[in-house]
Amino acid sequence: MDYQSIINEIALEVSPLFVSGKVADYIPALAGVDRNQFAMTLTLFDGTQYSVGQSNTLFSIQSISKVFSFTLALKIYSTDLYKRIGVEPSGNPFNSLEIWHWQT
Repeated sequence: MDYQSIINEIALEVSPLFVSGKVADYIPALAGVDRNQFAMTLTLFDGTQYSVGQSNTLFSIQSISKVFSFTLALKIYSTDLYKRIGVEPSGNPFNSLEIWHWQT
């Protein structure tokens, strides 16, 4: 399979969308990022890599790190992990209005 051609085609297809978004300038690590900056890399199990765009530019991964953390946790805890999805470490839903009063 010609992976390089595939990711090149994807890059061409998404590049017109760059003007429709906005950089999250309220996050210091992202405030100065060029909205046209784009990269994509595909790494195969054997280590072969195919890249397009500014793939050698360092960047802040922000919320996408949650996907990596979830994948690792899923590997460790298997489907038992789903019992905790949607709740904070307290056990309450993420959007709970319950206020905790800590005893000292």
